[in-house]
Amino acid sequence: MSVFPFTVHASEGAARTGTLSTSRGEIQTPAFMPVGTAATVKALYMDQVRATGADIILGNTYHLMLRPGAERVKRLGGLHAFSTWSGPILTDSGGFQVWSLSKLRKMSEEGVTFRSHIDGSEHKLTPERSIEIQADLLGADISMQFDECTPFGCSRDEARASMELSLRWGQRSKTAFGERETQGLFGIVQGSVFEDLRRESAQRSIETGYDGYAIGGLAVGEGFETMCEVLDFTTPHLPADRPRYLMGVGKPIDLVESVARGVDMFDCVLPTRSGRHGQAWSDWGPINIKRAEFIEDERPLNPQLDCPASTDYSRAYLNHLFRSGEYLSAMLLSWHNIAYFQDLTRRMREAIRAGRFEAFRAEFNARWAAGPQAEEIQAP
Repeated sequence: MSVFPFTVHASEGAARTGTLSTSRGEIQTPAFMPVGTAATVKALYMDQVRATGADIILGNTYHLMLRPGAERVKRLGGLHAFSTWSGPILTDSGGFQVWSLSKLRKMSEEGVTFRSHIDGSEHKLTPERSIEIQADLLGADISMQFDECTPFGCSRDEARASMELSLRWGQRSKTAFGERETQGLFGIVQGSVFEDLRRESAQRSIETGYDGYAIGGLAVGEGFETMCEVLDFTTPHLPADRPRYLMGVGKPIDLVESVARGVDMFDCVLPTRSGRHGQAWSDWGPINIKRAEFIEDERPLNPQLDCPASTDYSRAYLNHLFRSGEYLSAMLLSWHNIAYFQDLTRRMREAIRAGRFEAFRAEFNARWAAGPQAEEIQAP
């Protein structure tokens, strides 16, 4: 029995909408989690993040353990008080960041020893230490098992070895986590692009028993079509009564097609990273606000979004801010992008409840295929 009740309210095909209830508030699914890597969603106030409709944000074990230090966050009241975010927080285990430090780490059965990208100091992450940081020091509402992110392009034997290691680390994570009344633990399904390995990973993760199930090892270079294929043969093996979380994804089209395949939760740095680089997201794709065509464009980014960054500023002004190197450019574009991603998941929830998700999906795909050049002032 999970500490977090999950209720599916409506479904259409594999797509579904529901509510994940936590002690800090309800999460409406499909849900997009803004990434608050270092206890901040970059360039936004937490009040702005809340106002976009976000129910939950993500924190990062690796970055917070290095700076300011997990023990320090604990002394300062935990991640919620430290960041002023009162809603649910999910933390990743640090496994993905450690995986990305291929030249700075050494792996063993025990865990991973690595050097900080900040100052070169040596650190060690094990399943037990990861859970201690996430659940005990940061105080996450949802912790993730410690895993190895299986790289794309690996051989079948490499994928199996990586999957087996993650399963063992998952069991150790579960043991370290123990029984808690107000905190949950998600497992992570690996297996790269191999259907039988994904099925086996899912089945054995279910035997371990988690409050939710994440799909890892995607958004690592495999491409859109392969991602969809992996979801096609993975999500049917995950429990229908628990949330399914696709880690590190993604573009708007990724969210729509993943929801069509039964995914409930997402996270990605894309909205804020794009905002810092002059991109505003829409149903037609990214609007590159730095382009010359916007120098005298008086239209707002999206007049139908409930977000001042989307409605109150002209594209010409945003173009000027970006070209001038003004901080406000990144702030406004990031704010718009988070609002857009939240609005996209809201529209998907409404479409599923109304029994018209497939129609919504077809309309969205048509806009996406047409591209930004077809984008109109009548935003969806």
